[in-house]
Amino acid sequence: MLKYSSALAALAMIGVLASPTLAGGTGEEPPKFTDELLNDPAVLAAGQEIWVEQCQFCHGKNAYPGKAPKLKPRKYTPEFVYKRVTRGFKGMPAWGDVYNQEERMAVTAWIKSKDFSN
Repeated sequence: MLKYSSALAALAMIGVLASPTLAGGTGEEPPKFTDELLNDPAVLAAGQEIWVEQCQFCHGKNAYPGKAPKLKPRKYTPEFVYKRVTRGFKGMPAWGDVYNQEERMAVTAWIKSKDFSN
């Protein structure tokens, strides 16, 4: 069970819960990724937990080596990562129906964090 209530509270405080969800192919805008969100310790902890529980099985413990291609998070924008997490890409499944918007934002923040090793 994910324990990220403080991360959700942090997201709510900065107003992202009201942002529209980017659901597979709807064309809705992704949420805004502020510096505050991307550096919030509670959000990062929630994203790391999702990474460990789900993502590392394909991307590897530190994003490589795994079954999936090596990630290059420094080259990606948060919006790009969020879109890929939400909609999937090639062999990567879409997680938009599995994780809610806040969870997908948290894993995006984790992937973009300085502590995410690749």
